[in-house]
Amino acid sequence: MAPKQGSNIVCKNTRAKQDCCPVLEAPFVTAFRYWKSKLKKALIADLSAKDVERANFAFSIYDFDGSGQIDAINLGDVLRALNTNPTLATIEKLGGTKKKGEKKMKVDEFLPIFSQIKKDKDQGCYEDFLECLKLYDKEENGMMLSAELTHTLLSLGEKLDDAQVDELVKDCMDPEDDDGFIPYAPFLKKVMV
Repeated sequence: MAPKQGSNIVCKNTRAKQDCCPVLEAPFVTAFRYWKSKLKKALIADLSAKDVERANFAFSIYDFDGSGQIDAINLGDVLRALNTNPTLATIEKLGGTKKKGEKKMKVDEFLPIFSQIKKDKDQGCYEDFLECLKLYDKEENGMMLSAELTHTLLSLGEKLDDAQVDELVKDCMDPEDDDGFIPYAPFLKKVMV
């Protein structure tokens, strides 16, 4: 005798494939989709209408082919365009990839990620980084040794490799003075833009 659809039965054939009990599968899938949508809505509810508008705009910039999706390799770029500073580890944990074409992401998948990152207080802002660089400002005149900055970028936090540091120095650092000092606040402003 076949069980009635929607009845509360327990499948005794637990080692079989998932589709062994279509009667059980449909309610489970429906419940899963319901709670997943509730969770997404709860996460998105933390965003204001302006935040959602900004997120949609930033997302559309990285939607290169107009398909309504971005490559997950660009997740960090979109989040940084929205004035957040997630670490590479955080981006990877939230679905970002290291290789192009591995995964695509729709805007409704992106919004909960943006909401979560926006709530994260661990990111650090301009003022936090400025305070850190002031530790190297021995004369308290807004200058630090260029070599110290390079060493800091190579060894602390999310370490950069030599090529990344060279590119950053070339693009963002003002010329050194005769003693090897640079103004660190303008450097930081250029990096944070």
